[in-house]
Amino acid sequence: MKVILVNGSPHDKGCTCTALSEVGAGLSEAGVETEMFQIGVKPVRGCIACRKCKQNPGKCVFGDDPANALIERMSVCDGVVIGSPVYYASANGALVALLDRVFYAGGGLFRGKPGACVVSARRGGTTAALDQLHKYLSISQMPVVTSQYWNMVHGNTPDEVGKDAEGMQTMRILGRNMAWLLKCIEAGKTAGLPFPSPETKANTNFIR
Repeated sequence: MKVILVNGSPHDKGCTCTALSEVGAGLSEAGVETEMFQIGVKPVRGCIACRKCKQNPGKCVFGDDPANALIERMSVCDGVVIGSPVYYASANGALVALLDRVFYAGGGLFRGKPGACVVSARRGGTTAALDQLHKYLSISQMPVVTSQYWNMVHGNTPDEVGKDAEGMQTMRILGRNMAWLLKCIEAGKTAGLPFPSPETKANTNFIR
């Protein structure tokens, strides 16, 4: 089993990475492999609603940033944890632009995969950012993994985050809970209990 840890921060060894690494420690403790995916610092395109991905499912028309690589990694992994710093009570704008395209082009590939989101802030805005990120998972029929508290850490540096005892404990428990759910899903599949079959989506506009 493998879980991909998506670092939505421009800093590959910053506060968000510290939080994700602690989630990874909980997963590893339970025998689940992890892989860190860095979105990096290069420009990320926003979705232009061209709908080309509907003609070529699972692939965004733009191939010059990490979107297609992330779709590919998420489609073959067993679970995903998305981490972001908090900017103005929101997730990192580059990460949001990336996730808009990843989930629009590849969301159908993620059905049934457990997912979780974690956020890192100096002080405030965490719950709003966490709620924003969870919507990507819930709209894609991904079971959302929880911990003992909201999945957040506080600190202005990785060292300060490491001293957030409750936050780091929350990350470890999140990793253990995800590992447990992954094993439950695997046991269910072995017992002949697959994820429910999809229905053709019914789109109803508010104004008809």
